[in-house]
Amino acid sequence: MAGFLFSLDSEKSLIDSINKGIYSTRLSTPNNVWRSHHEGTFADYCSMRAGDNVYFFIDRKIYGIGTLTNVNDDCKFLNYPNANLPVVQSYDEIQSQLLLDIGIDSINMRFICTFTPYPVFFRNGIDMDEILSSSPNSFKILRAFWKLSFIKFSDEENQAFKNILLRRNINAIDYPSNENTFDTNFQEFHHVINERIKNNNLYSLSIAPFLNTIVNEDGSLKHEMAIEAAIIFQLTNKHPQTLNIFGGWDYLTRQVIASPFKPIDYIDKMDIFGYRYIVNQKPTISNYLVIEIKRNAVNAQDVLQLMKYVDWVKNEYAFGDYGMIKAFIVGFEFTDDALQVFENIVERKFIYGVRPSVSATWNDVKLVSYSFNSHTNLLDFEIIAEVNG
Repeated sequence: MAGFLFSLDSEKSLIDSINKGIYSTRLSTPNNVWRSHHEGTFADYCSMRAGDNVYFFIDRKIYGIGTLTNVNDDCKFLNYPNANLPVVQSYDEIQSQLLLDIGIDSINMRFICTFTPYPVFFRNGIDMDEILSSSPNSFKILRAFWKLSFIKFSDEENQAFKNILLRRNINAIDYPSNENTFDTNFQEFHHVINERIKNNNLYSLSIAPFLNTIVNEDGSLKHEMAIEAAIIFQLTNKHPQTLNIFGGWDYLTRQVIASPFKPIDYIDKMDIFGYRYIVNQKPTISNYLVIEIKRNAVNAQDVLQLMKYVDWVKNEYAFGDYGMIKAFIVGFEFTDDALQVFENIVERKFIYGVRPSVSATWNDVKLVSYSFNSHTNLLDFEIIAEVNG
C-alpha cells in the first residue's frame, strides 16, 4: 500500500495522536476563501485509503507503524460539520459536534484521518539519514519533504520505510512492552467517531464547498490546486464521468518530483501522478498516469512541459517503455498554438524487448477541458483532442 509521513511539533503530539488513533492537520484561517495550501491539504486527504501506512516525523526521527483504518465506511472525515466551508466558526458552537477535540484550536483541525497500529507503534524512532541510507534507490518523495504538514509516497517507498523500521524493532515485535511500544486506546476514540457519524453525512469529506467558493463566472477556477483536488476526489470516489475520461487508478498523488534532485524551490513537479496494477496481479504495475493542469488557457509551452514529464516517467518508472504511460493535460481552454504543437510533438518512437526487439510508436496523450458544474458542484471534463483513440 501507499504511505503517509506526518510531521508533528512535539513528542506530546505524537503520543496523543497514537493514543487516539487520529491525525489532523492544523490549517490556517481561510478568511472566507480557500487558498492553495488548503486545497493541497484537502487533495492529500482525498487520496487516503484504508490500508495505507502511517508514519510520524519529529526532530529528524521517523516513528511507526500505523495503518489507515475505516471507521464505519471511511478513514477520513470532516472534524465538524461544514469544516470544508471557508468560514471560521467559534469553538463553543462546534464543541459538541467535534470528532477530535483538542480545545479551542480544534476549529483549525478541519480534517481528520483514523488509523490503528501495524503491528504496534515503536518507541524507537529511526533517524532520517539512516532511513535514506537503508535503500537509497527507493526513496524519491522523502527527499523533497520540505515545509509540508505531510507527504504521500508510493508502495515501493512505503515498503522501504517498513523494512528499516521493522528490522530495527524486531525485539519490540517479539516482546512488546511499555519500554519499546506506545500505548494506544484507539478503540475508545474510534467508537466515539463511529457513533457520531453513523447515518450522518455531515462529516463526509466533500470537494463541493471548495469549488463553489473559488469559481469564476465563466466556470473556470481561481486556483490550479483546486483542480488537482477535484480530480483526485472525483477519481477516488469513482465519479463515472471522471472515470470515463481518465480511467481508474490504484494509486493517486500530486506534486511528484519530475527532475533531477536540486534545491527544492527549483524542482519540477508533476501535478498528478498515479499508477494501476494488472488486475489480480498486485504489485505488478500496468500503467502510469501523468496529468498537467492549467486553470486558464493551455499554450504550446504547457504541452511541451507535459511531454518533459512523460519522458521523465518513462526513464524513472517505466524502464524505457512509453507504452505504460497515459498522459493528460487539463485546462479551461486551449490556444491554437497548443493544438498545433500537440499534433506535432506528442508522438514517441521507442524499442522494447530483446531478441527480438520491437519498434513501437506511442502517442497516448489527451487534451482535456474542465468546467465547473453548478448543479453537481463538481468539475465536468471533455476530451478536446487525442492522437490515440
